[in-house]
Amino acid sequence: MRLDVTDLRAFYASPLGVVTHRVVGRAIHGFLGSVSGLRVLGLGYVTPYLGPVHVIAERTLAFMPATQGVVNWPSSGRSVTALADLTMLPLPEAAVDRVILVHALEAVESPSELLADVWRVLTPGGRLILVVPNRTGVWTRRDATPFGHGQPYSRSQLSRLMRETLFSPEGWAETLYMPPIRSRFWLRTAAAWERFGTGLAMPFAGLHVVDATKQLYRPVAVRQVRRLESRVRARVLVPAGQPG
Repeated sequence: MRLDVTDLRAFYASPLGVVTHRVVGRAIHGFLGSVSGLRVLGLGYVTPYLGPVHVIAERTLAFMPATQGVVNWPSSGRSVTALADLTMLPLPEAAVDRVILVHALEAVESPSELLADVWRVLTPGGRLILVVPNRTGVWTRRDATPFGHGQPYSRSQLSRLMRETLFSPEGWAETLYMPPIRSRFWLRTAAAWERFGTGLAMPFAGLHVVDATKQLYRPVAVRQVRRLESRVRARVLVPAGQPG
């Protein structure tokens, strides 16, 4: 089942969603750094995390898949959101400096096509911040949250996908160690769960957050060329009746 924009908005408006936004947003912006004077593109449902970016960046865009639906954002001023096919982005090559993916990679039919088009629209040396459900995390087992839908990834699967689509991971973090429970007690302990899980590098985090750089040159496959010595046999024509 695909989530639509109504489900996503409702989740982020809930107490669990508010805490999730705070925890995940801290990880995203820790990698993103300053975006002053840069062009930033969000793919999926990224608007909860674009508030600080929109104020500083030269330009901010947010593309949402047609299967999800779209909302106007921000609430005041000119909207920066649009519906788009995430594997065929309506942008020229090298159009943006940063791309943030949230609720995107796990929901598309062809993740490699999505990342290939992200590679196309990024400037040389541009960076991708990728947020993806962790296959071994407890959040993927609860479909009451958006991270319980779609295709989760292990770290090795995600590394292989980025390598195949010409991205080099520069930073890697796991986040959302707290259980996806809506009780106020568990929500109040979210910070403690994050410190505990991060400090011990526990394997059950809900999400991978990856900071990756666009590789500037496509690798060229080198083939070994074997020179085969061939014997050329000349055919000698002998007149009929004459000994060969």
